Amino acid sequence: MGHHGPNFEHLALTRREFLSRCGMGMGAVGLSSLLGGLLSSPTSAAANEGFVNPLTPKPPHFPAKAKHIIHIFANGGPSHVDTFDPKPALLKYAGKPLPMENLRTERRTGAAYPSPFKFKKYGKSGIEVSELFENVAESIDDIAVIRSCYADVPNHEPSLLLMNCGEARQIRPSFGSWITYGLGTENQNLPGFIAMCPGGYPIQESQNWQAGFLPGVYQGTYIDTQHTKIEKLIEHIKNNYTSLPEQRQQLDLLQQLNERHRAKRKEDGQLEARIQSFELAYRMQMDATDAFDTTREPESIRKMYGEGTQARQLLTARRLVERGVRFVQVWHGAGQPWDSHDDIEVNHRRLAKESDQAIGALLKDLKQRGLLESTLVIWGGEFGRTPTVELPTPGSNAGKINGRDHNHYGFTTWIAGGGARGGYVHGATDEYGFQAVEKKVHIHDLHATLLKLLGFDHEKLTFRHAGRDFRLTDVHGNVVNELIA
Repeated sequence: MGHHGPNFEHLALTRREFLSRCGMGMGAVGLSSLLGGLLSSPTSAAANEGFVNPLTPKPPHFPAKAKHIIHIFANGGPSHVDTFDPKPALLKYAGKPLPMENLRTERRTGAAYPSPFKFKKYGKSGIEVSELFENVAESIDDIAVIRSCYADVPNHEPSLLLMNCGEARQIRPSFGSWITYGLGTENQNLPGFIAMCPGGYPIQESQNWQAGFLPGVYQGTYIDTQHTKIEKLIEHIKNNYTSLPEQRQQLDLLQQLNERHRAKRKEDGQLEARIQSFELAYRMQMDATDAFDTTREPESIRKMYGEGTQARQLLTARRLVERGVRFVQVWHGAGQPWDSHDDIEVNHRRLAKESDQAIGALLKDLKQRGLLESTLVIWGGEFGRTPTVELPTPGSNAGKINGRDHNHYGFTTWIAGGGARGGYVHGATDEYGFQAVEKKVHIHDLHATLLKLLGFDHEKLTFRHAGRDFRLTDVHGNVVNELIA
């Protein structure tokens, strides 16, 4: 693959050496290969010859309605028996031990704790939803409520990774990384996978949106949405030292050096990922300011979503999928999680107030724009909570018996849009809400089903690593066809 240009043989630099010598002045520039029609030049066209953009849109295994995902992650484990899984039987045992002989657990638990929140039937489907999510419930006929999810262990760290990466212990690519690897993205000027988490990283930090052994270009781009100014939302979004035409010249030069490197040496995966980040940084100067500026929305839309960080995140999520971003993860409760070991009535009510109006608005907004059919919305945490009170522990909830412990045996996740079966309840926990007993859905099953909604056979979306083909569901997972419309 030849091209014409100056002779740089005497430089004898690898790409890594070149980049290290350039310093921070190159931080916001990238190669010309992904610029498309932006600031095109004959030199860049020659340099682009033969290059394949890893984020170019790709077809799935079979036609599917879902093209984008908005994953609303309720960090810390919201209580299913207080949100989407009513358990009136708890009233019978209020303040008393539950009959545990039929429950698969050796954990010590306190007395039964009926929900302090009222449930009501909504929509034509008549699905019961807690007063905490009355706005979400208005769209219940578009929602599939999975009341029989279960995970492996009752600990945050492994359960977060299981939900986000399909593996609780080993480093594995995240769900969003698998999706961008399989589908690419529809907007080359924005990241294909964005993780919005205000106030810093959650538990397990960036592992929740890691690329793992996939090429680094598929890793999620972290956005600290506690900020509103674009310069703080996305670090180094603007290059204050080099004009766009000058960046164009640097891109062309760097691409020529890369072509010579490819001709003589093996590919360097880490360096390729770094170069791709330079490319993205350059392109985002064009589109990011617009995409993340929610003040450009009509006042009526902003009022519909409400006030606060979560409302702004979800409105931004809609703007991103509207612009072709493939996977948007919206974290809620990263700083003050749904992990209510005590004062659950106060804490769950506060957290629901922060998110209910905005999630309800998102579902309606997507639907009225014709985007809900192609956008799969997911809500849930890493596990649920016990139907019993948290036993007092020294130094934390000592003296308090008004919260709930972690519960991985049974909990609720819901999905909407993107081919999901609306107005449907799948599976059930036992009469107390302690463990899944009907139509159980492990996280691997959930992932397999979500992949099918996106057009993938979960056993065939693989990546060769360490001598074998890996996949999101590893060697597990069954598609839950009842969840598909």
